[in-house]
Amino acid sequence: MKINRKSNISNSVLPLIFIFLLLIMWQAAAMRLNAAYIIPSPTQIIEKIWELRAPLFKVHLPATLRVTFTGLAISLVLGLILAVSMDLSEMIKNMFYPIVVMSQTIPTTAIAPLFVLWFGYGIWSKVLVTVLITFFPITITVYDGLRSANIGMAELLITYGADKKDIFLKIKVPCALPYFFSAIKMAVPMSVIGAAIGEWLGAKSGLGYFSRRMMTQLDGAGVFAPIVLLSAMAMIMAGIAALIEKKVVRWRGEN
Repeated sequence: MKINRKSNISNSVLPLIFIFLLLIMWQAAAMRLNAAYIIPSPTQIIEKIWELRAPLFKVHLPATLRVTFTGLAISLVLGLILAVSMDLSEMIKNMFYPIVVMSQTIPTTAIAPLFVLWFGYGIWSKVLVTVLITFFPITITVYDGLRSANIGMAELLITYGADKKDIFLKIKVPCALPYFFSAIKMAVPMSVIGAAIGEWLGAKSGLGYFSRRMMTQLDGAGVFAPIVLLSAMAMIMAGIAALIEKKVVRWRGEN
């Protein structure tokens, strides 16, 4: 038990020490360069976040959160429906699998302006960019999880009178759960990136929009301030997903 505790402490402390050293190196390099419009120091970025806390936390952060959660929710619903449908029907798989893969070949920065042209500067142009980025990993990962089910165990249950519903709920869903949470942990930072890209290319509010506005003013710290908030938002959301995974998929940590 003591060895495990020491190992857990070291695993938690070492990343923090590494990040702290990176920040010190960043601070030293920024002070040596002395060009805040190119590379602001961490202290300058923190000062800028505090200086602009009202618009950042009251206007732009909530706008980005709305886009992120809306796009992620739509991707989850559509991705789960399509993944289950492809697992149940070979015809549906043959129809939609190539389309899902092809959707990832579309350059996001190229199609995002079209979404703005079609849907304006409202929320839905940014949501569509987020869905386009996150739909693929959710659909394909969950589908792979469903297909990873133990065929031998399924055949054994069939001999005991189990139907397709029993096989799906008792075999396929438990097998797919780790894949589902892996998809969530991949999709969360991607949804934040998608929201920021959509806001950068066409928006009136949001952290991506705010970063672009600061860039036009050659305010390096102002450009990095929303980026720091975007990174923190993605890490917090991914951390929450990991905690939920530990509670739901307890058997995974026992292997």
